[in-house]
Amino acid sequence: MNFLAHIYLSFGDPEITVGNFIADSIRGNKFKHLPPRVQKGIELHRQIDTYTDSHPIPKISSKRLHGNYSHYSRVIVDIFYDHFLAKNWSVYSDIPLDMFVNNFYDLLEDNYPVLPDGVKRMMPYMITDNWIYNYSKMEGIAKVLNGMNRRTQNKSKMNFAIVDLEENYADFEKEFTRFFEELIIFSQQKFKLL
Repeated sequence: MNFLAHIYLSFGDPEITVGNFIADSIRGNKFKHLPPRVQKGIELHRQIDTYTDSHPIPKISSKRLHGNYSHYSRVIVDIFYDHFLAKNWSVYSDIPLDMFVNNFYDLLEDNYPVLPDGVKRMMPYMITDNWIYNYSKMEGIAKVLNGMNRRTQNKSKMNFAIVDLEENYADFEKEFTRFFEELIIFSQQKFKLL
């Protein structure tokens, strides 16, 4: 799952949210200096990723893309699934998406000292261009895929995946919906154990 899903699956706990968000920027166990609940957020993020990677539904979505994008197909599916979460946000939350996202940006600014350097560098762009809110729009997803392709020095061709999304939109959305229901239950169980 991508940014929005990880933030949502932190269930409103500020420190868990920070940890869940920054986890991809932290290698191994190089987070023991962080506050305990932030550490728990990193652990939750990793459990969500492990569950997602081994689950059959995201594998179906990924397989549809694999011929064109090889190992990048899983990353693309994460982005697609965040799109469907943003698009259908009112199904999952009573807080409007724009308010939820703005509260998250405020949370990042309040916790700036604990953020890894890579997150600190990315943050101004993410906030200025409102990446997370714009996941709800096809143009926003196209922009994310273009940016990801640039980061791979145009090797991934991820920018073309917007066409795959358009052509298989209903299938991807059904797969997301079925999977996310299960992921919420899994994440709630793990969250209670933190």
